[in-house]
Amino acid sequence: MRVLVQGKPVGSYPALPPEAERGSPRRITEVGEEVLRRPCREVTEFGTPELSALIDDMFLTMYIAEGAGLAANQVGVDLRLFVYDCPDDNGVRHVGHILNPVLEQPDPADRLLIEEAEGCLSVPGARMDVPRTDRTVVRGADKDGNPLVIEGTGYFARCLQHETDHLSGHLYIDRLSKRDRKEALRQMADLHEQVLARRVEKAAALGHQLKP
Repeated sequence: MRVLVQGKPVGSYPALPPEAERGSPRRITEVGEEVLRRPCREVTEFGTPELSALIDDMFLTMYIAEGAGLAANQVGVDLRLFVYDCPDDNGVRHVGHILNPVLEQPDPADRLLIEEAEGCLSVPGARMDVPRTDRTVVRGADKDGNPLVIEGTGYFARCLQHETDHLSGHLYIDRLSKRDRKEALRQMADLHEQVLARRVEKAAALGHQLKP
């Protein structure tokens, strides 16, 4: 499988990135918590040990929860930052982090919307069809303040749009009809305990302890 790290191809890459190896698990916030509902603050201090530690923790937390992306407010931190480890529809694996992302969508005339199932670690267990553009570009910076341009197609484009939404205080269920949103919350209620138990097991397999 081809792998792009921070948008650049690499010869080989481990299944569990070094960030996750260094990280500690954090609790994932859930729908209904206020931190998920407000726009996050811009990152203004780069290259700090605290920022690196947050990214490491977010990577590990994402793997424990078996996600493809995770935004900072999903671990209760009010900063414009997300991490990802996500394939595109061509089987290319994309791994990285981005700070202060700005989403650039195709012009309406060139925009192709794809409606596919989407889930969210903050709405555990629920999956619903959501329309997203089939390609997108995100511009931002890495943890050291260097400029980044990340391009995504297919499922990875969906991931980039989903995580950028989080940083504006939006969840994917906000894009659903009232009826479908109610169904998503019903799925979450039914599967919540099972999903969290699986996270406890995954954490233990990685040598960490989570509260059930």
